[in-house]
Amino acid sequence: MTDRHVSSAVMTHPVRLGQAQDLVDRLRLDRLAMDPDPDGPPSALRTALVAWSAAAPGAGHHLVVQDDVDAPAELLEIVARAADRFPDEALVFYTNWHARNGAAARLAALAGASWVRAVPDEFTPSLAVCLPTATAAAFRAFARDSEERHDDELFTVFFRGRGRMSLLAVPNIVEHIGTSSINGHAAQGIRLAACPTPAADAAPLLARGRVLEEPGWVPYMRYGEGYIRLVGQENGPDGGRGHHRWTEALPATGLTEETVRAARDAHLPERLTGEVARTFGRPFAEELWTHCLLLGRQAAHAARRLGPAADVPADALDRMRHSAVATAGPAGLPPERRPEAGPDEVRAMTALAWSAVRTGEGLG
Repeated sequence: MTDRHVSSAVMTHPVRLGQAQDLVDRLRLDRLAMDPDPDGPPSALRTALVAWSAAAPGAGHHLVVQDDVDAPAELLEIVARAADRFPDEALVFYTNWHARNGAAARLAALAGASWVRAVPDEFTPSLAVCLPTATAAAFRAFARDSEERHDDELFTVFFRGRGRMSLLAVPNIVEHIGTSSINGHAAQGIRLAACPTPAADAAPLLARGRVLEEPGWVPYMRYGEGYIRLVGQENGPDGGRGHHRWTEALPATGLTEETVRAARDAHLPERLTGEVARTFGRPFAEELWTHCLLLGRQAAHAARRLGPAADVPADALDRMRHSAVATAGPAGLPPERRPEAGPDEVRAMTALAWSAVRTGEGLG
């Protein structure tokens, strides 16, 4: 047990009341936070403000989860231990597999880190967030009069203004369920965790694993194409929200397109590429391989910066890495193609991804 009390709430809407109550009962959470205007325009922030005001008196931290998630029975214990370890941090226990923060978590997993600092130019994934109660109160005051309806977007503005982004749990113990969206995200298709990890593995990793404060530039995929999130791009005129194709961004990374294409010409495995291409086309297969080449390169550099390995089970760390690589292919597909990624397709994409990661680790 820990000595830091964490209160909790599930934010919900009447159409998901039964689902939310099941979460409260199964995970032993404290209460429901109901949308105060369920017939009004969709607004996650409106319900989030109710949820963040529900901290129990005397609680040091408050956990808010959304109603469309699954999580292990050990959720509260794992969150409380994390709050003990990082008492002043905003802690996030889910990252979207297709987002920049998901890509940062995937990179961190390959580097052997259990936590990574969120990027400042993207929404903060808000399916399961734990805040110190003082921070929760500050966020409520900050957000109370906002016209923004997305709590995840406003979290990022809030954290950036305080000069410290959230810490993302690399092993994701919370999973998104379903594809419907009250708040207008259904067009994004299947949205799952970047690094789904069972509680037995996640608990020691989150309790003792290393923290990657700065992953450097981050490769990610979007709608079947590879991109790079550059260091400091949040300072650009668009707040960093623009997307840089990997070919355009390479000059800022120290790599050249010639180096990348030479590695692909020498190491691209034709059989695995063909397996992926049969379902999703050759351009996607090659983009996935190139993306994972860059991912492997960055993870190797990040691992060297992290220093000595943490006192965590090596087999749990290895399974976390494999989980992260296994989501790279499905997450990289256009949303309308993700339902085509059955077990055989995922196995082929994962094998192709690993061949690229291992090549990238030696890229220099």
